[in-house]
Amino acid sequence: MSTQIEVKEPIKLLNKDGSLTQPGWAKRNIIEYNREDIRASKWTVKEWDFYQVGCKDFIVQFNFFNISLASAATIGYVNLKTGEVVNDMILDLATANKFPVNRNGEEPYTFERKKGKKVLRFEVTKEKRHLYWKSPKIECDFWADNYTGESIVIMNPFEKHANHFFFTEKINCMPTRGFVKIGSEVIDGNRDDLFTVLDWGRGVWDHKNYWFWGNGTTYIDGKLFGFEITWGIGAPEKGRETALMYDGKCHKLGEVYLEYQPDKRWMDPWKFHEENGRFELTMTPFYDNHNGVMLPNVGMLTHQVHGLWNGTVTLDDGTVLEIKDMYAFCEKVYNKW
Repeated sequence: MSTQIEVKEPIKLLNKDGSLTQPGWAKRNIIEYNREDIRASKWTVKEWDFYQVGCKDFIVQFNFFNISLASAATIGYVNLKTGEVVNDMILDLATANKFPVNRNGEEPYTFERKKGKKVLRFEVTKEKRHLYWKSPKIECDFWADNYTGESIVIMNPFEKHANHFFFTEKINCMPTRGFVKIGSEVIDGNRDDLFTVLDWGRGVWDHKNYWFWGNGTTYIDGKLFGFEITWGIGAPEKGRETALMYDGKCHKLGEVYLEYQPDKRWMDPWKFHEENGRFELTMTPFYDNHNGVMLPNVGMLTHQVHGLWNGTVTLDDGTVLEIKDMYAFCEKVYNKW
């Protein structure tokens, strides 16, 4: 059984030696992150703001990441019905400390990266998150309602290196409106089933990792419902990144696992379980967004599988919610960088 530790009062993320002050989890980002406290090579630091806007017809991925060896602003559009893919990016090499990022993903901020005819912009206020990309290949403009309820924040160590850590917050349940323009074609994003999730993270990782990440949002009985499940990276015994969000409240789960590894059978049903029976869902895939390359010492391979989810989840008070044909995704990623 899980022995998780909830952090309820503000704390600093790191000790003077770069280790975590308290591995665990929290319902809000009350953790003080300072890049200056990291006690590892600047070339190993990873910082990212990743937004995925999605529905059962298409997804749009906005990303800015610092991995010190490089910084990149990226956009990715995938039509989940036709398989059409449009990607673009702004890449800068050897950029340790060149592009400062926000220290808390919940707080208002503006970030912009321009290069030539390409621009990525994030504007966050208390009410909205504005996500914008424009380049000759594609224009994307979305406004998400800024979720102000409880979320899931994780502070996990790595077993082999005391100064390595995985610090992340997932914020979903953000209804979204906007559009994608590719040439003369405009994809309308003004629909009630379009939602945004933010994967906000900072860390120093071991070189070789893999992880599962699943996430989704819908309405149940007129209230926003979402789930977040991540496992595989770091040592999560004190804080598993598994939770339900319902009507603004976080309902913490224990360990979530799959009946079988999906490798080489990505389009078969994925059957999820939770150690206490509180996340009993099956995803029936309809699209595998797979990409990446793996070289001997560096690379990333991703299978982000999209499907319809059915089953039951259980809230903290024992209330059982039935999930019927909910669109959501789960990915498995192999990573070496």
